[in-house]
Amino acid sequence: MQNLNTTFIGIPISSPIVVGSCGLSSTVEGIEKLAKAGAGAIVLKSVFEEEILMEYEKNVLPNVGPMGNDLEFFDYYDYQIKTEVLNKYVQLIKEAREKVSVPLIASINCRSTSEWMAYAVKLEEAGISGLELNLFRLPFHTSQTSEQLEDEYITIINKIREKVRVPLAVKISPNFTNLVNFARRLSATGIQALVMFNRYFNIDFDIKNEQVISGGAYSNAAEYMLPLRWTSILSNRLECEVVASTGIHTGEAAIKMLLAGARSVQVVSAIYKNGPTHIRAMLHDIDSWMKEKGYESIDDFRGNLSQTMADNPEIFERVQFMKYFSDHKA
Repeated sequence: MQNLNTTFIGIPISSPIVVGSCGLSSTVEGIEKLAKAGAGAIVLKSVFEEEILMEYEKNVLPNVGPMGNDLEFFDYYDYQIKTEVLNKYVQLIKEAREKVSVPLIASINCRSTSEWMAYAVKLEEAGISGLELNLFRLPFHTSQTSEQLEDEYITIINKIREKVRVPLAVKISPNFTNLVNFARRLSATGIQALVMFNRYFNIDFDIKNEQVISGGAYSNAAEYMLPLRWTSILSNRLECEVVASTGIHTGEAAIKMLLAGARSVQVVSAIYKNGPTHIRAMLHDIDSWMKEKGYESIDDFRGNLSQTMADNPEIFERVQFMKYFSDHKA
């Protein structure tokens, strides 16, 4: 096999396939299967600030009874819920660390600065190799400017970086006014990797019952094109690693991301659909392609098709169809 070594948030890994945060990495058994299949690193299922708030509202508020006006009562249960969530996560890290040797990355999905600094410290103490912050927030407040929203992201990152020493990755969406400028701002905070992009919850409509329902959870294989463009554009322009995510279902798609300049790729939906052994199949395809092309290591071809290496860099910036649809025959 060719040399598939690379790095993820500065940590040496044996393969470029990183399992993104998901239910598959929420148990020790699941983590063992992913590691055995060839994952270079595993991002554990996220701790969600929203889930803690929902549990609080579901299990505490309906049962407050005569304690409803007792602030100490609310503070106690708020503390208890957060402590239980954190303790379970810490236990998962400790048990998984004894079973596998691949880097384990904790994931926090947060919307505010609140208690996440304390969470980050506890997770570091539990033995994580790194920390990934999933920071996407849907910008729907009419009074909030894009600059204010970006500043909130930077504030959260800076506060967590003050508290932990493990490598830090930030996972974002493409929905920013000027993604290149914001990516540079994020990189300047000292993070080790920028992950593009997170896949967020979508809504759909049930027209029979006229209800709002959840949209499809899995990505499809065509979605890789969005992160491919931005990986190509940002490669060699940031102070941190670029990690590609979303729509990477095959070894071919992973190769394209590496050619664009990604240090590694995150995969989730393809593993859900095909099982953990799909990681091995993707690595086999990457290895076969490298042998065919005469590449001995990933570094031999990484970034060959990035914008900074292109003969025609303007093609990465084109957003309007010109020739295809004018020439296309029905």
